[in-house]
Order: sequence, then C-alpha cells, then structure tokens
Amino acid sequence: MNKDQVKGNLKQAEGAIKEMTGKIIGNKTLEEKGKLEKHAGKVQESYGDMKSSIKREKQY
Repeated sequence: MNKDQVKGNLKQAEGAIKEMTGKIIGNKTLEEKGKLEKHAGKVQESYGDMKSSIKREKQY
C-alpha cells in the first residue's frame, strides 16, 4: 500500500464517523460533511491504486 491508499482509507473512516455522529445527534451539516469526506477518501484511495498499478506496469 502506498501513502495515498492509506490516507484515503483513513479519510473514509473519519467521514463514516462524522456521518454517523451527525445522524445520531441530528446534525445534517455534520452528516453531509462526513459523506463528502468519505467520497474524498475513496477518490484518494483510487488515485493511490492507480499509482500503484502504473508503478507495477513500469517494472515489467
């Protein structure tokens, strides 16, 4: 795993926590911020996956 994949996973987890907290306390803003953060984490993880794939392809 590269650092973008790790950071993306962490961002997804943080977003999930914010989303659930927002749902529990009834704070729609926090819930939406959590959803956005989860999606940003998925994008960052995908970017890391792509970098990793390119690096593997260059080795061959």
